[in-house]
Amino acid sequence: MPDDADTSGGDFTDDIDVAGDPGSDDGSTSIGAVGIAAAGPGKAGAAFRTIGELSRETGLPQHILRYWETRFPQLRPLQRAGNRRYYRAEDAVLVRRIDTLLNREGYTVRGVQQLLAAEKTTPVTTDTIEPVIPALRAIRALLAQALVEDGRRA
Repeated sequence: MPDDADTSGGDFTDDIDVAGDPGSDDGSTSIGAVGIAAAGPGKAGAAFRTIGELSRETGLPQHILRYWETRFPQLRPLQRAGNRRYYRAEDAVLVRRIDTLLNREGYTVRGVQQLLAAEKTTPVTTDTIEPVIPALRAIRALLAQALVEDGRRA
């Protein structure tokens, strides 16, 4: 069987509490033959994180992260076979934001859902474009004049 095969039948291996050796030179530990490495302090910001790594970074229990996936459609980590979750950097930022809104600013789950839904990009309408058109025309005229002047110098 290949080394990277998922034989857990789920994300059970993400639930294992990794007790690292503080004296480890690379900041990572592994659990027996399973070979799960804890997130070291040198992990790149754009690197994918497992649910266990994100849980340790944020201090949130893994079951809370799974619950938030059911409540916030914006939070969609990549899922490999066996529902093993891999969070992108954007997902980690969103998790921290949800945590701040819920646990520090006092929002309810429904309140955060409404706030995140309202932040979706609004469609561009003629009302938002109309005030900008005169400014764009003025810039275009300045550029055309600069091109004419530049042509005279050449």
